[in-house]
Amino acid sequence: MSLDFLLPVEDRAVAHTALISDLALGNHIKIHTRQNGIPDLKGVHLAIIGIQEGRNAVDNVGTGKDFDIIRKYLYQMYPGNWFSNIVDLGNLPAGKKAEDTYSALKEIVAILLDKKIIPIILGGSQDLTYACYRAYDNIKKGVSLVSVDCKFDLENPENRITSQNFLHKIIMEKPNNLLNYSNLGYQTFFNSQEEINLLDSLYFDAYRLGEVTADLSMAEPVLRDTDMVSIDMSAVRGGDAPANNNASPNGFYGDQICAIARYAGISLVNSLFGIYEYNAKYDKGEQTAHLIAQMIWYYIEGYNFRTEEDPYLLKEEFKKFMVLIEEDTIHFYKSNKSERWWMEIIYYHNKTRKSTLIPCTYQDYLTANNQIFPERWLKSFRKLN
Repeated sequence: MSLDFLLPVEDRAVAHTALISDLALGNHIKIHTRQNGIPDLKGVHLAIIGIQEGRNAVDNVGTGKDFDIIRKYLYQMYPGNWFSNIVDLGNLPAGKKAEDTYSALKEIVAILLDKKIIPIILGGSQDLTYACYRAYDNIKKGVSLVSVDCKFDLENPENRITSQNFLHKIIMEKPNNLLNYSNLGYQTFFNSQEEINLLDSLYFDAYRLGEVTADLSMAEPVLRDTDMVSIDMSAVRGGDAPANNNASPNGFYGDQICAIARYAGISLVNSLFGIYEYNAKYDKGEQTAHLIAQMIWYYIEGYNFRTEEDPYLLKEEFKKFMVLIEEDTIHFYKSNKSERWWMEIIYYHNKTRKSTLIPCTYQDYLTANNQIFPERWLKSFRKLN
């Protein structure tokens, strides 16, 4: 299997580039076309791929099609002051079985990761996240995953993997490379208490929709330290993104999901960004396609503003704060450049004293000053020890 298996971008999406400004994004992206074939990947930073697989979508039959509508809106947008080189590699067709699609997607993502190219995945059903996760098997030992979703997708896969049980398979299947999992935007009435308790027992992070929308900046530290981001469009309120049969009245607003996409792009660690469950047949006025195009634009914008920040290596660029809680001292670091925060965790591995930094917020620092261990610190400490 190789990139040659990919289908070119639909002709009508390519033809649209002739009608837009020479300054528009569509005329700055190298596009896989029938005429020119797959673009040269030398020097490429980001690669867009549509995955035409939706057979395992639960209650969202029809997803995995019509990516040309999203491309139409993306191509006509104007780039910022960007340095990144972007390609659109076209679409991966569905295999004879869904497992064939997983296998092909896994190999394609692994090829791109090996070339230090970030795949921007357009789905298709969200179970494709599993195939992307398996692409890291030979590349990285520990993988961090953030899912922006109103559900945890933890149902037990009795017969087959689906969009509502793929996380269960990721957690349970060997080799288990999952270092951390975080959910942004879950809605309690869509998830059983047993599932909530399970995530808590595994020291994974789950943030309710209301908690995130009350202070959207809290999502940034969660996304700052993650390899993979998987967004289910049902996490966006139906009024802003109707193109999903599982859309509901509540969810993130359009501007909020774009901000989350930008946070993901800024992350130095993030190496895969996926948007799933787009279903064009429910899209009124192509509103969701337009929103997804904007989400991709914001992700690329964030990528182009990535800044190397390491409190251990660049000490002169950080302010250090020490907070004593009971018999423990937590060291906090604040960047002079971005004003982002980190906190240090001291732990022991094989009787050897070690330390690590985890992203945090100013609120975590205030919590510590009130003589309360931040929840983020406690979960990481328990996991490491």
